[in-house]
Amino acid sequence: MERIVYAINDIIWSNWLVFLCLGSGIYFSFRTKFSQIRHLKEMVALLFKGEKSAQGISSFQALCTALAGRIGTGNIAGVATAIAMGGPGALFWMWAIAFLGAGSAFAESTLAQVYKEEHDGLYRGGPAYYIEKGLGNTKFSKWYGILFALATVLATGLLLPGVQSNSITVAVNNAFKIDPMIITVVLVILLALIIFGGIKRISSAAELIVPFMGGIYILMSLVIIAVNIEQLPSIIELVFKSAFGAEQAFAGIIGSTIAWGVKRGVYSNEAGQGTGPQAAAAEVSHPAKQGLVQAFSVYVDTLFVCSATGFMILMTGSYNVHGVNGAMIVENLPGVEIGPIYTQTAVDSLIPGFGSAFVSIALFFFAFTTIMAYYYIAEVNIIYISKRIFKGKTTKLFINILRVILLGAVAFGCVKTASLAWTMGDIGVGSMAWLNIIAILLLSNVAMKCFKDYEEQMKAGIPREERTFDPIKLGIKNADFWEEKVKKESNK
Repeated sequence: MERIVYAINDIIWSNWLVFLCLGSGIYFSFRTKFSQIRHLKEMVALLFKGEKSAQGISSFQALCTALAGRIGTGNIAGVATAIAMGGPGALFWMWAIAFLGAGSAFAESTLAQVYKEEHDGLYRGGPAYYIEKGLGNTKFSKWYGILFALATVLATGLLLPGVQSNSITVAVNNAFKIDPMIITVVLVILLALIIFGGIKRISSAAELIVPFMGGIYILMSLVIIAVNIEQLPSIIELVFKSAFGAEQAFAGIIGSTIAWGVKRGVYSNEAGQGTGPQAAAAEVSHPAKQGLVQAFSVYVDTLFVCSATGFMILMTGSYNVHGVNGAMIVENLPGVEIGPIYTQTAVDSLIPGFGSAFVSIALFFFAFTTIMAYYYIAEVNIIYISKRIFKGKTTKLFINILRVILLGAVAFGCVKTASLAWTMGDIGVGSMAWLNIIAILLLSNVAMKCFKDYEEQMKAGIPREERTFDPIKLGIKNADFWEEKVKKESNK
């Protein structure tokens, strides 16, 4: 069974997917003239200027919900895995895919806004919706949308939750020696209380937890970096030299360096994967607003949180690097399994005995909110499938089945091996990325029309809250929600 899982992962995460992730980021960066740099001030301003309604969450809540999905195990165990399998240079390629991926994140989240719908008094949107509507409401586009929705439910409802719960179990057991079965029961009960409370409860919980956990974690990393500040120049040099094979020790794994950096970068910041846009159906007056907000979330995830983890691990030497055929290039932690223990050891180097506890608590919050976000995403796509195939008649039944399956996946993840958990998660991420990146490239002109329209309103000096969107004027079809909104405003 495990051989089959690893073989499928090798096919999905071939070099072609690595090139596709990097290529799409480069494409959107150039088409927006590197808006991720030019509009950084606008991104920050929009975080706190978003509207809120009974139908949709605010831009900040949507950002926090997306960050709940982005900031998770990938920021702690994922960075450790990237360094272990690709060397220190993998951190550079995580930065690269974050910087370029901000362009892809803008495109996918803007498209999610353009083609969002209202369902049971709440906004719903995401790749399945923009694939179907953006590609013309044809039989092909409808089945393409359903295929993406099925892949997303499989990934976020079954394959990915186990990665998060597995890391929680490993870290908490390492720190406090608590029986994995006890951890499993507590985790499942807490999660059930949240997901049976609905989408609004998820966004409200994320709004409170994400800023707190992210801030505390980054603060701890800054303390460790400050204590080891004399090493910072040499560590940065090591990262850059290793990234391009100029560091002799890691020259033989340059392919793995790029591949693992991109793979773990995409896993962590999710740019182009198709998960971020699921939370982009917020209450805004123009689709590009949420696109810019979600692009900023990629920076928060990788350039801040992942960098914090990477520098802690490298500065304290708390890592191993595996070479070809399992040979060890660096072995600073003999016998230690790849994962959160690297980060726990790094923090322990500053305050002995504190690192394991601190990282396990941080990881619990990181991973727990990520599982919440996975449920949110899976539910959005279950509703999409139910409406398209079953005319919405069995939506509640499917949602309850999803809840049970996700809780089961969380429980199973607590007891399976870390290697199998990560590989299954990679299959989920890769499957979604293939389908979504191709879709946003096909719909790039729609995203660019929105971007140029928003820029024109900025240049005209129109206040942020008065920047509006008219799809008919821009020649964008099937943006039903916005067309109806324009008509209502015209009647007023």
